[in-house]
Parts: sequence; structure tokens; C-alpha cells
Amino acid sequence: MQDPTFSAPGRFWRGNLHTHSNRSDGILSPEEVCRRYRDEGYDFIALTDHFIGMYDYPIVDTTGYRTDHFTTILGAELHSGAMENGELWHILAVGLPQDFAPSNTPHFMPIDDMETGPDIARRARDAGAFVAIAHPEWGGLTLDDARSIDAAHAVEIYNHGCQVGADRAEGFWHLDRMLENGRKLTLCATDDAHFSEPDHFGGWTMVKAEENTPEALLTALKAGHMYASTGPMIHDVQWGPKEVVVRCSPAATVIVQGSGSATSAIHGSAMGEVTVPYGRVEASDWMRLTVIDAHGKRAWTNPVWK
Repeated sequence: MQDPTFSAPGRFWRGNLHTHSNRSDGILSPEEVCRRYRDEGYDFIALTDHFIGMYDYPIVDTTGYRTDHFTTILGAELHSGAMENGELWHILAVGLPQDFAPSNTPHFMPIDDMETGPDIARRARDAGAFVAIAHPEWGGLTLDDARSIDAAHAVEIYNHGCQVGADRAEGFWHLDRMLENGRKLTLCATDDAHFSEPDHFGGWTMVKAEENTPEALLTALKAGHMYASTGPMIHDVQWGPKEVVVRCSPAATVIVQGSGSATSAIHGSAMGEVTVPYGRVEASDWMRLTVIDAHGKRAWTNPVWK
């Protein structure tokens, strides 16, 4: 079976789904942020400034920065309610309407009578957004925290800003535990760029869609037609009954993961087509792939379910 991401119609578009400007705590103007991503060769970005009162609840209109070869998706990073550690929720919402109603979030600290994190995530999804649990390792999310966001489409499994500034980049532990509970989530990689440190152009999501338009990209994101990367390209994935065949840019390692400790790996040099036997992963209800190049850069496919 060809992986659904790679059998979907269209082509891959490279984008950053988590970006900040000086409309919240970023350094650069929205126009300059868009220019830099466009000049770097990205096909799209979502500007996702912090949706709190101290910044006047911004959903920044970036439509004026679109070109024939570059588009933008409106969005925000939502904050409302407290996690188990007492800190404010961070929820990525890409594809919000500009009239999305503000929460009662005046600043970065929880207050009484706030909308909960699960509630604002559900409201964002109902409004048409692609919703992801942002930087769970950096935020100190418990598994119960992550499970509570029942409106999430995805988990942010790599956040470049959290890697550069905190060495807490990942969300795999949370993702895999929820997959083991039957949650059919996907994954994304982002920059979370503020341009206050080298937090940009380090993690991205490759979205398979017929057009580079906000509508087509959002439809593909919600359908799970994407993979995440910090460097490698994945060209095709064929899931067989006993092994998976991966075509990719030159790889040093390809790993298939399943539930619990189940993994299987092939190592080599400049591998462009790799066959990985499942081994113990065959017993898992789901499987996903990691491709690693000679420099340690990685790419990840969404989980597939049996």
C-alpha cells in the first residue's frame, strides 16, 4: 500500500506553520517575516502571533504579502487556561477566521474563569482551523494534558526555536503514547520563529496539495497529507505486509517505529531506496518512519494504521 500522503494528488509545498512577528513577541514586522521566508524558498507560512490581550489578540492579515509563488495562512498561537504545571496553554491554530472571538487571556499567566485549553482548541477547530499541540516537551505537558486536547489534529514533534533556545524540541513521547491509546493524530515540524535568535529555517512541514493556496493546504493538513523535516526529503513510502520501502534523499538511517519499544532500522551510506523489515513492529496497530541523513538531520512520516 502506498502511504496516503504520497498517493494524494498534487505536489509537495514547503511551509512553516508556527511563526511570530512584532505583532506579539517577535522582532520583525509581518511583511519582513513573509519576505524572509519567501526569499528562503518557502512556499507558504502561517503567521501565528500570541493571541492574548497584551498584544490586542492578533490574527494578522497577511493576505497582502502573497505572490504568485508564495502564500500565507492566517492563524494564531492560542492561550487559555492552565496546564497541570500551572502554566498557560499554547495551542497552534492555523486557518483561523479573522473574527475568531478572543479568549479572556490578558497576559501570559492563567487567571480565574478562563476558557480551558481543550475548550479553546475545540472552538478553533470548529472555526475551521488545523489544530496542533504546540511544543509539548518545552511546555512540560503531562500525558493527561496532551490527552485532554481532543480537538487536536496533530502534535508538533519538532520545534526549532525550542531546540535552539531550550534544547527541548520534541513531542514524540506525547504523540506515541496517544497513538497507543488509539488517538489517530498526525505530526508537524515548525520553526516557532521570533528572529531574536537563530530560530528560523530549521524545521518545516511538506504538504501534498494540488495548489499552493490556503484552502488547498488546509484541506491537505487536516487530511494528514504531509510529512515533517529538518532536512531530508521523502519521495515515496510503500507499506507492505512484512516490510516498508522508502525512497528518499541520501540517508544514513531509516527507522520504522511502532507501539512500545518496537522499532526496526537499516543503516548505510547515501541510501536512496531502503527496505526495512518490520520485525516486532509488525504487531503494532500503527507505524511511522524516521529518515536520518549523514548530518543527523531528520524527516518523519505520519503514522499509518492497520
